[in-house]
Amino acid sequence: MLTWIRGRIHRDRLQLILALRVTVGALLSFVVAQILHLHLPLWAVLTSLIVTQASLGRSIKVASDYLIGTFAGVAYGGALAILIPHESEWALLAVLALAIAPLAFIASFRANFNVLPITAIIVLLVPGMQHVSPAASALDRVLEVTTGGTVGFIVSFLLFPSRANTITIQAAADMLDLMADALSRFLEDHTRELDAAERRRIQDGIAAALAKLNTIGAEAEHERKSRLTSGPDTGPLLRTLLRLRHDIVMLGRAVGCELPAAIAARLTPSLENIEITGSGFLRASGAALREQKPAPPLAAADASFRDYVERFSAVRREGLTRDMESEAAERLFALGFALEQLREHFVEVHRVVGEWARE
Repeated sequence: MLTWIRGRIHRDRLQLILALRVTVGALLSFVVAQILHLHLPLWAVLTSLIVTQASLGRSIKVASDYLIGTFAGVAYGGALAILIPHESEWALLAVLALAIAPLAFIASFRANFNVLPITAIIVLLVPGMQHVSPAASALDRVLEVTTGGTVGFIVSFLLFPSRANTITIQAAADMLDLMADALSRFLEDHTRELDAAERRRIQDGIAAALAKLNTIGAEAEHERKSRLTSGPDTGPLLRTLLRLRHDIVMLGRAVGCELPAAIAARLTPSLENIEITGSGFLRASGAALREQKPAPPLAAADASFRDYVERFSAVRREGLTRDMESEAAERLFALGFALEQLREHFVEVHRVVGEWARE
């Protein structure tokens, strides 16, 4: 039982840490709001919940967007509340429409500014509920959000901080492992085309990993630009893995053609060597990223690609492809193009992995 519990804690460590930070941030926000005698501690607590994210970079982005949206909503809603009388229900309804419509239009272009109309509504409606002036309501809203945002960010920074930079490295390494598995699956028998469901499962898994990596990479950039972490620009790493993903897609579409015996005898040993050395290089690159060590040697994989290019060129010179069926010939040439792209992008993988090595 203890072994199972320890395993769950290790596997869900990031989620448990996030739950702890969210809880501590919410409780501290409530305490600080009470000490400052804020009218609605609820908003301080809710802001803390919103700002406390899985990574520090994400917390920075959410906090800045939320605070900017809140200040803009307070300024606009407060100005309407002060300048336009709205004692009657119809007048209040008209002012609400003026507050909501333009801010909702702006928020439709920027999803991270959804707080704009919400803040304006609060500033307009709370004075009537609490019998305070619109100016006091606007000031309270600013203090509540600032309190919650500040406490949430400080807790994210001090309590088991999760750096997006570190999570980016892990996500990139996981994606390299997925592409290594895909390369093995596609080349272990290049004459057999995987069924559509299996090929879709492989490609969808890589696409999901890339989407996750792009999201986390953007958060890591917020950290780096805020000087909260050091490390290389995430752009080259993300672009290289995107190109590699495109190569894997092309490779998956190209394999699956029966080759004439003479061509198969020439090319199959080379393709088997690419499968071994290529997938090995990708896995070793993922391990090097995780440990932030220098990139693994590229020589063996590069030699296997060169060998295939030379063999394929010899096959073409000897005219062995002339009698092939058009579909098989197209797949064979597409396979050669995909492998040539892989070879070029392996060089980029070697370079960017080396950039992330810890000196």
